[in-house]
Amino acid sequence: MRLEDHPAVKKVRGQAKSDVPADKLSGAWLRDLCLKHGADDVGFVSLGRKEVVGQAAKILEAFPHTKTLVSIVCKMNRNPVRSAVRSIANMEFHETYDEVNAAARDIVRALDKYGIGAVNAVAAFPQEMQNFPGPIWAVAHKPIAEAAGLGKMGLHRNVIHPKFGSFVLLGTVLIDREVDEESRPVDYAPCVDCKLCVAACPVEAIGMDGSFNFSACYAHNYREFMGGFADWVEEIADSESREDYRERVPINETVSMWQSLSFKANYKAAYCISVCPAGEEVLAPFLEDKVAFRKAYVEPLQKKKETVYVLPRSDAEDWLEKRFPEKTAKRVRWTIDAQDPFSFMFNLTLTFQRGKARGLDACYHVTFPDLGGTTATIEIRKGMLSIDFAEAGTADVKLTMESARFARLFEHGFDLEGALHDGVVKVEGDVTLVKKLRNCWGVYGSLEGELEPV
Repeated sequence: MRLEDHPAVKKVRGQAKSDVPADKLSGAWLRDLCLKHGADDVGFVSLGRKEVVGQAAKILEAFPHTKTLVSIVCKMNRNPVRSAVRSIANMEFHETYDEVNAAARDIVRALDKYGIGAVNAVAAFPQEMQNFPGPIWAVAHKPIAEAAGLGKMGLHRNVIHPKFGSFVLLGTVLIDREVDEESRPVDYAPCVDCKLCVAACPVEAIGMDGSFNFSACYAHNYREFMGGFADWVEEIADSESREDYRERVPINETVSMWQSLSFKANYKAAYCISVCPAGEEVLAPFLEDKVAFRKAYVEPLQKKKETVYVLPRSDAEDWLEKRFPEKTAKRVRWTIDAQDPFSFMFNLTLTFQRGKARGLDACYHVTFPDLGGTTATIEIRKGMLSIDFAEAGTADVKLTMESARFARLFEHGFDLEGALHDGVVKVEGDVTLVKKLRNCWGVYGSLEGELEPV
């Protein structure tokens, strides 16, 4: 049978052409379509925009025909998110994620009827876990939402929508057409700088000065995701018996992990979102009575008795003991592995403990003879860490060691004096500064013991 004689070919040939919009879509038309199919707000960003350039390669991998990114938000119900009962709050997160994906799928389906190619870039967490511990997202939704005028990142590192506040979840649809009227970022920050997110966070992941302790948030809030799950599995593997396992992991933690595996992973906190008063729809009660707002939404979370997961000898552990004595700290391992010194240095940026670095002001040059004499720079100034994969600035201390030994330098129990004596680590400058550097990271190695005296 000739192709032209095939029944399906004849049927397609005989169909009337659909009313396909122009190559450059009307922004108003596209906005109405997205709102009709479940989005609560929407914005458009071209692939060539500067805010997207860093993601372009991954976006084109997901959908090679992408020309425009359609950023959407769906509102969460505020009161469930504010509940101190985690099952209630988590259900609201998960249901809204489903709504975002349902809206995105409906938008893709509606666009397909007009011959417009589109892909839902999946609003979910986690996503591309085969890449862990590397980037696990197909599309980073937050910077796209900012570029699309759907809000700005707040102190708590979540996008705050001008109207809906922090109670939104984000999605992105990739389409193969340009849009005649792109969205632009909002010209002000919806965050009202109330610092309630700082007050509510049990691990001080958010600093009063705007700093962010990634490792503190990751270790606790995401305990039943990613690395925390890996740590739990390793606890099972290391256990010698049922009794030994029960000593390591109480029964309530075991069944909580079962709950996450069965009904989607549980966030342990996300208190920073629940207490946020920003957004036109949210702000009025806070403005009317700040004390009452704090008592209603912040204090129940502060007073809640719960297990809080912390990295050993970390700022979060110190903060918990000082601010929340009614909460119980449990030390857990850092599970993001790094196989080479440069990956490990990036790891150091994630696990740096500012509190432990208080009073330290120094620049370190680290040279690796086995890597052709490559030198990297670690600098700590006023509690801030910077790392340069090149020799930069004037060093207060110079270290020379094989690259394989570099990560061990930061492990609890590493014999620095012995390494210096044996010549496997060479130091030019004040050795005390090396000890102080090591103490800025208490999280590697054993869960027991304290920091070394300096």
